[in-house]
Amino acid sequence: MELFRLRRTIPFTRHMLVLNLISFVTFLAAVFFLVTRGLHLSIEFTGGTVVEVAYTQPVDLAQVRSAVAGLGYSDVAVQHFGSARDVMLRLPLREGASSSQQTEELLAALRAQDPTVTLRRTEFVGPQVGRELVEGGLLALAFVIGGIMIYLAVRFEWKYAVAAIIANLHDVVIILGFFAFFQWEFSLAVLAAVLAVLGYSVNESVVIFDRIRETFRRQRKMTVREVIDHAITSTMSRTIITHGSTEAMVLSMLIFGGPTLYYFALALTIGILFGIYSSVFVASGVAMWLGIRREDLVKATKKPGEGDDPNAGAVV
Repeated sequence: MELFRLRRTIPFTRHMLVLNLISFVTFLAAVFFLVTRGLHLSIEFTGGTVVEVAYTQPVDLAQVRSAVAGLGYSDVAVQHFGSARDVMLRLPLREGASSSQQTEELLAALRAQDPTVTLRRTEFVGPQVGRELVEGGLLALAFVIGGIMIYLAVRFEWKYAVAAIIANLHDVVIILGFFAFFQWEFSLAVLAAVLAVLGYSVNESVVIFDRIRETFRRQRKMTVREVIDHAITSTMSRTIITHGSTEAMVLSMLIFGGPTLYYFALALTIGILFGIYSSVFVASGVAMWLGIRREDLVKATKKPGEGDDPNAGAVV
């Protein structure tokens, strides 16, 4: 399905050098903020107390957050679970206060607003668990990257695998750089969004690489730059349909999903926008500079009799 078809090929490769230099500077800035500021990790990674409370009537989360803010907590995850009368809170570790003391202070503040609130469950997440989650998240990221490289190297050629991984890491590092610069909370949900962006971005790269291979087979007189320009131009309608519909859904979560889904949707929004850019300019540009050729993807076929020994059958 196509919304439109471009009749003229857009010369994307003409601007790839400048755009990739901008990408490189952006990438270095993201690394700088990651090193100097670091990520603002949620209690899943740093440890803390999970508290579940129940109300007799549906409660407004803004009211609960105001009570928590009155205790001096700045970043606390507050969300409904099960029903509008059940609320779960995640309190970060506080120096000099035990988990039970934090829970008692929280209940006192909530009961000052509504005396009917009751404690359902409290659970302490230690720093050791957080370290295990960090290690598990990094391991999952490594497995995803390794799997993508193996898949692309088998389906296309190693140059395409390297180009796609560079583009994907470009997206991931820039997402993390945004979270480090603005000190947005980095939680398990955001980690899931980063892993989703990896798969989403590589899908766009595969579509473009597949069109490059198809163009190599059909247009034997085109140069490599012309092939890349034609491949990207011919997928523009598909790119707009796919990413436009996906971005509309993600923006709905970002605007209407509330605080619980906000950072998850924000990470996806940044990842999708940069994923489109990196697939078109970074992945294709790196593949071009690595020296992709028609012979990398299209195997030469022998003509009948070609390669036969001219002396075969000769009488000596």
